[in-house]
Amino acid sequence: MKKVIFMVSLVALTLTSCGAKKKIADLEQKNKECQDLLNSTTVKLNLCLSEKEALDKQNEYLKKNNSELINNVGNMTTLTTQGAQNIEKALETIKEKDLKISRMQDALTKKDSVTLALVTSLKSSVGISDPDIEINVEKGVVFISIADKLLFKSGSYVVSDRAKEVLAKVAKVINDKPTFECMVEGHTDNVPFTGNAILLDNWDLSVKRSTAIVRVLTKDLGVKPSQLIAAGRGEFIPLVDNKTAENRAINRRTRIVVLPKIDEFYDMIEKEMKKKQ
Repeated sequence: MKKVIFMVSLVALTLTSCGAKKKIADLEQKNKECQDLLNSTTVKLNLCLSEKEALDKQNEYLKKNNSELINNVGNMTTLTTQGAQNIEKALETIKEKDLKISRMQDALTKKDSVTLALVTSLKSSVGISDPDIEINVEKGVVFISIADKLLFKSGSYVVSDRAKEVLAKVAKVINDKPTFECMVEGHTDNVPFTGNAILLDNWDLSVKRSTAIVRVLTKDLGVKPSQLIAAGRGEFIPLVDNKTAENRAINRRTRIVVLPKIDEFYDMIEKEMKKKQ
């Protein structure tokens, strides 16, 4: 009986031992699988951590860039606003300059109209179609050029009677323009003046002829002295060369320059500039 029980126990132990080995083997297999899974998971985790670190850096970079972009947008907005204001100011400045230019052009047009009217009035009043008398406009200034043979005898500064007839017509125009000024210019040729007790040279002669005409205009023809300027230019502004007698005759002349007072012309411009302001 005991022998039977021992055999049964031995069989049972053998079976039990075989079952335990199988379980251990299964457990070891599972442990290996778990270890492999853990290793694989660890590798993936480390990879994810590396990727997270890279993504965190990229995120910080993007945040910084985004902040800079926001600041740049703000700066651009400020610059755009300032640019728009500057453009607006520039346009206003251009508009003002255009307006001033337009008004100055209007004033100059009026001055040109006055000049044209003066030329017409002079030509109508003088009414002489004589080649020795010219009424013209030079650089916006009206002038009357009279050959000296109509005014003086050779080497003399005594005004002739024929000259007084011409000067009377000029005086009428001057008297009709009380705000205008007239400059009487004496011009000679380049033949040296021999001189006398009174005159030394051609310059003296040109001045004397100018003052002689001024005296006729003021004392005999009623022109206000404040409107007249006497000037002698001598031989130094010839119209042509002095090589021939004909050319020297052309250069011997008296020129009466008629012009509005400069301050009145500026007043005219200033009034135009102040319009619609």
